[in-house]
Amino acid sequence: MKQERNTQLIKYLVCIGVSSLIAFLVFWMKGFFVHSPSVNLQILADGFFVAGILVTLFGLMLFISSQGALIGIGFVLRTVVQAFVPMGRKNHQVYAKYRERKMNELKEMNFQCVLYTGLAFLLVGIVLTVIWSKKYYS
Repeated sequence: MKQERNTQLIKYLVCIGVSSLIAFLVFWMKGFFVHSPSVNLQILADGFFVAGILVTLFGLMLFISSQGALIGIGFVLRTVVQAFVPMGRKNHQVYAKYRERKMNELKEMNFQCVLYTGLAFLLVGIVLTVIWSKKYYS
């Protein structure tokens, strides 16, 4: 139980670290601390929003692929490649067997930390955007 908790903590720390790195890169590219405070607030909002949306979309993509939604695309690409490889048709499988094998290979993966971290950064970005827009447009 304790090792599982430590593993979850490490996953969340990695997700927060990656999201923070993305936000920092946006801050750096837009020139944080160079502009006026209202522009800095806009840069903060942009950084958190970009990091949040990228990590959230990555988490959703991991969820979709773990459910087996992309197995068909993999089968088609594998079949096309095998068509151009000499003796590649020798290893050809029917889609039903290929899908069954791939579904057995897919483990029950837990990607909730990626999704929750992305949503938290996205929420902070939206809140900062609302604050900036009220300050800027009033």
